[in-house]
Amino acid sequence: HPLAEAVVRRAEGEGVDLVAAEQFEAFPGKGVVARIDGKSVVAGNRILFGEMNIDLPDDLLGKASSYEEEGMTAMMVAVDGKAAGVLAISDRLKDSAASAVEELKRMNLEVVMITGDNPRSAARVAEKIGIQKTLSEVLPEEKAHEVRRLKEAGSRVGFVGDGINDAPALAEADVGIAIGSGTDVAIETGDIVLMKDDLLDAVAAIQLSRKVISRIKLNIFWAFAYNALLVPVAAGVLYPLYGITFRPELAGLAMALSSVTVVTLSLLLKRYIPPATKKKSSKGIGG
Repeated sequence: HPLAEAVVRRAEGEGVDLVAAEQFEAFPGKGVVARIDGKSVVAGNRILFGEMNIDLPDDLLGKASSYEEEGMTAMMVAVDGKAAGVLAISDRLKDSAASAVEELKRMNLEVVMITGDNPRSAARVAEKIGIQKTLSEVLPEEKAHEVRRLKEAGSRVGFVGDGINDAPALAEADVGIAIGSGTDVAIETGDIVLMKDDLLDAVAAIQLSRKVISRIKLNIFWAFAYNALLVPVAAGVLYPLYGITFRPELAGLAMALSSVTVVTLSLLLKRYIPPATKKKSSKGIGG
């Protein structure tokens, strides 16, 4: 788990001797419980501490709140049923997060952040990247429910995720976009898998899909247009009035031109570069 890895890295950096945990039990979206050196240790959020009836002193709650106001995740720790401290872990925002949100808004798409973090931390992070709507303290099994609720409200939902906890929501969404650097479960569940962890690629995928759909509609139009105009002529509709007929070789040429038009329009997609990709390239060159 990313939070666990962060704690371990810091402990190793501080030269702390790590002790093996026994009777380890994880509570998704809440925390973990284990026995270390014969002592019961709990590490998690307020929800887990409430369920285990562990009191949190005011000074510890105040410190946790101050961390959360800064956009950090506060993880409480208890030893043998008594609160012992709080750990603050800061999520590293992806460099492209704000740009991706900006591009999605420009495409008239509503961006919603679904997170298991507390409301204060979620609001601070959302503010940094320009998201107005957040759903916080959402347990992993509830993410899919939130996606379903958005769909039932009439929205078409695309969900971007990279973790094990995101897999149900990726499956529930109309389009699940999995980040390639994430977990195998998320990658297997996603309808679209991004090769890199750049969120602008998710925007580019939507822009490309819109372009493909518009080209399909254009191809259908021209296919029907050729048939609607030339089939009646070939059938002799104009012959009684104007004496115009369609010679067989010209009819064959017209049908060939119809196919050439559709294929040419499709091949032109090879030249299409999504605006999000152009933006990413221009930033890379500028940097």
